[in-house]
Amino acid sequence: MTARTPPALRLECAGCGWTAPDAEILRYPFRCPNAGTDDVDHVVTRRLEPANVAAIESDDPNPFVRHRALCTAWHTARALGMSDDAYVDLVRTLNDKVAAVDGRGFHATPFSPATTLGQRLGLEIWVKDETGSVSGSHKGRHLMGILLYLAVVERRERPPLAIASCGNAALAAAVLARAVERALKVFVPPHAEAAVLETLHALGADVVPCPRVPGRPGDPCMHGFHDAVRAGALPFCVQGNENGLTIEGGETLVEEMLASGAPSFDHVVVQVGGGALASACMQAFARAAGDGRLSRMPRIHTVQTEGAWPLRRAWGLWQEHRRHTGMSRDDALRYASAHRSEFMWPWPEEPQSIAEGILDDETYDWLAVVRGMAESDGVPVVADEATLREARDLACTHTGIPVSHTGAAGLAGVIRLQRDGVINAGERVAVIFSGVERS
Repeated sequence: MTARTPPALRLECAGCGWTAPDAEILRYPFRCPNAGTDDVDHVVTRRLEPANVAAIESDDPNPFVRHRALCTAWHTARALGMSDDAYVDLVRTLNDKVAAVDGRGFHATPFSPATTLGQRLGLEIWVKDETGSVSGSHKGRHLMGILLYLAVVERRERPPLAIASCGNAALAAAVLARAVERALKVFVPPHAEAAVLETLHALGADVVPCPRVPGRPGDPCMHGFHDAVRAGALPFCVQGNENGLTIEGGETLVEEMLASGAPSFDHVVVQVGGGALASACMQAFARAAGDGRLSRMPRIHTVQTEGAWPLRRAWGLWQEHRRHTGMSRDDALRYASAHRSEFMWPWPEEPQSIAEGILDDETYDWLAVVRGMAESDGVPVVADEATLREARDLACTHTGIPVSHTGAAGLAGVIRLQRDGVINAGERVAVIFSGVERS
């Protein structure tokens, strides 16, 4: 270790403007301290000053090595006096431990045209295939950013970790926690897949089923998660409002797409549950457009299921608010940030769909996603069960990728957007297949 230096980044709340002092950047800066005190949408967001971000030339296949200058963990390590070489060694050591548990570590995943699928739909479709990533989905990317931060700042203390999830995120968390021999409490719905529960137990997670309680709205798994965090557990989760650092790990997915040499896209369609993946995509594409790596932002659209569509509900309410008040886009976004409960609240019924992985009661990262759609001229859509089945069948038949209904939901959004006339014949579209079929 060499002398400490101030981090070359700023962590601030996108809702209230709170900025973490350097001492807090170096210590669990996961959630805004003002969260829960008012109706503001509090989300800790990383702000990178381009002039202060080291330009690291690397074609390393590990995204957390190649894109380390974008991660809070790297900046914190450098601020604590760790050399760049030492940090890279830390990433590789943790990645080897993950591979020892899961049989694979983090690596650049395929992104290429799906020619026969595109021909079937009359489009040029590119697929980012995350089914071969750690634990079979993109969720581990979100969590690896948090794990690296913990490895940098912690010494002997090792508080337990906690997550609420119905499947892929829980599995990713369990793999990573097992890799570093860390206690993990997982809050799951009673109907979670048997194969998922079996794997969680095998990985040593403390699994807590959370049935719904009449008269208590919201996801019971999130209620249990909040109780655990209040009791001292750390939020090892994929909800950006609960742990802002989870978004930047997800951004590595888009950075790989941008580094692949792929052409520009007319549309990107992203499946949405809690919203962390869409939020990461929105922010990474916006940053690339802002720094000149993209000539223009693609139109970024989102898809949810008929079982629960809190994001599209919030979008509609936000659009209606704009029409009623005559506010500009930016003013309307600021208003929404300060009046969360007018736009986002738990879905009133228990959500059900074949795409179980995107059945969140709330879109926790909703405002960043609304902002990204507004800025890119995107729209939210809802896919019915027949379209979700059709998309998964087309994906498996024409790509050979063993993707689940959840993982292929982005393609269901493409089909719906075609039918609505938003996506036109011959346009270039990117989707993310994330979530391997486990049955």
